[in-house]
Amino acid sequence: MDPNGKLVIVSGGLGSIGSSLADSLADIGARVAVLDILDNPSASPTPRHPVYHVDLADEHSVASVLEDLVRDLGEPAILVNCAGLIHSEPLVNITNPTQRHHSREAWDAVLRSNLTATFNLSSHVVERMVTKRIRGLVINFSSISAQGNPGQSAYAAAKAGVEALTKVWARELGPFGIRSVAIAPGFIATSSTEAALTKEAIADLKRRTPLMRLGTTEEIFSAVRFAIENDYLTGTTIAINGGLAL
Repeated sequence: MDPNGKLVIVSGGLGSIGSSLADSLADIGARVAVLDILDNPSASPTPRHPVYHVDLADEHSVASVLEDLVRDLGEPAILVNCAGLIHSEPLVNITNPTQRHHSREAWDAVLRSNLTATFNLSSHVVERMVTKRIRGLVINFSSISAQGNPGQSAYAAAKAGVEALTKVWARELGPFGIRSVAIAPGFIATSSTEAALTKEAIADLKRRTPLMRLGTTEEIFSAVRFAIENDYLTGTTIAINGGLAL
């Protein structure tokens, strides 16, 4: 697919990776709309794109905002599901006497933000693609954690679910000319990574990664662009992790 002139929806487009993707997609000629739960577009790192505030895990809100988006910009041809919540918590924490087991509230929030949001938005966008006979593409963001990262039960389960959806949708939607691809980044050099990890943890990750460094948002975009432009690519996950194995 040639992205030039196509409308691309980027969910989570106010985040570190999402905002970089939105700008890079616009640089190659795509028209970009951002969906995000953040409610302060004026402070957005992507002011060059229309921003629609929405809770992606709320089905009625998604349906409503899509009506506004299509009225303003037209029908989308590409959906990039980049929204999500990262959370680390062991299944059992013997050092916390007040609550040793994994929080059910955190479990629900992580699955809602990563898995339910991806399902909700995709179901509504793909319905439009099918009824309007648009040969489209859904790109879902997974993570290296989908392979089973210790201390991330909820996040790993959510991202493994995203990869499963990617395969299911590829089989269901292929006859309509709609492709489904997942991108699974490893650890990327962003401000959010620096905020979430200590310098010692980042140094250890670099040591354990065969390429001896973190990835870049430019390298993530390269994978996204490949997924867009290769019309025979569907039902698979592209791992961008520098060779790191968890």
